[in-house]
Amino acid sequence: MNVYFDNAATTPLDPEVLDAMLPFMRDHFGNPSSIHGHGRQVRAAIENARKTIAHLINAAPAEIVFTSCGTEADNYAAFGSVRTLGLKHAITSPLEHHAVLHTLQALQKAGDIQLSYVRHDTQGRFDLAHLEELLATQPRTFVSLMHANNEIGNLNDIVAIGELCAQHNAVFHTDTVQTMGHYPHNVQQLKANFLVGSAHKFHGPKGIGFLYRRSGLLVDALIHGGSQERNQRAGTENVYGIIGLAKALEIAYRDMAAHQRHIQGLKDRFINKLRAEIEGVEFNGTSAEADQSLYTVLSVSLPPSELNEMLLFNLDINKVSVSGGSACTSGANAGSHVLSALNVDPDRGTIRFSMSKYNTTEEVDYAVEQLAKMYRRQPLKI
Repeated sequence: MNVYFDNAATTPLDPEVLDAMLPFMRDHFGNPSSIHGHGRQVRAAIENARKTIAHLINAAPAEIVFTSCGTEADNYAAFGSVRTLGLKHAITSPLEHHAVLHTLQALQKAGDIQLSYVRHDTQGRFDLAHLEELLATQPRTFVSLMHANNEIGNLNDIVAIGELCAQHNAVFHTDTVQTMGHYPHNVQQLKANFLVGSAHKFHGPKGIGFLYRRSGLLVDALIHGGSQERNQRAGTENVYGIIGLAKALEIAYRDMAAHQRHIQGLKDRFINKLRAEIEGVEFNGTSAEADQSLYTVLSVSLPPSELNEMLLFNLDINKVSVSGGSACTSGANAGSHVLSALNVDPDRGTIRFSMSKYNTTEEVDYAVEQLAKMYRRQPLKI
């Protein structure tokens, strides 16, 4: 058996999505900026995709800007807000994805902003009272706090965060890359100025994402040189990526309830079997709490062992693909900044199992069996 449990890094392409993309890869090749028939046909398809996405999140089509990925969308929101609106203060957390952390730290280094970090507890839950204190010191600020953590799966109350930001006239950006396509988003109820989606996190193609930018909030483009995306993002559009993004999100919303039930069942099975098979297993953050965590992610903390140094390698040899944390840093020597911020014991091994609609109970059983075999053979550190 060859199993894939790294869906927080990327998901397999849904066959329905590929079918929707193929005509635009083979036949409909016109440049959407061209005024002739070939171009107009493709332009119409892009705008229909924009309308589909806008409808699903209850936005206006003009509020959807296509980007190359979630990282670009995060950069666009941060740089655009700070430099166009003249904001001098930003608030984030040490648990954010590097697409946000490194961007805001670059703005701080350039002298554009003062950067503050909201406190969190040992499980990674944000202290909203501290956030309110920070907002009270400089009300007109840029706030970036994610909906769900990509490493430990913590779900954050972005409705409450949005309310606080609105009360203090702050600009609120939330990285929703891990939850887009897995939870419903209604921007008319959520007081966010920006949120983000990336197609390959919900069975769409890589290389395409979008930014929701609330109407009336005008910020400068991140990429210049053309009038595409209403002068907000220059460059010829990734047409078949856009078509695939819209189709993938449409499928995700159509089948969301069934997929959530299926995947939560897999996660519950993982938790129960790991507790039964491996003595001393724990779970990072709120990962094992169904009402406080992303149902697609389980962050497992394994007891101290010599095995932990080669943990991912040994699982890969046994045909189990997982991550040790964020996929964006899985090949680096540096440890996870999220786990470090939570003061997780560095002697403990960490695995992120992330699941999708295509995973099965047999795959869960196989992955746990392979992991349990390793720990039964390996004495624990004393």
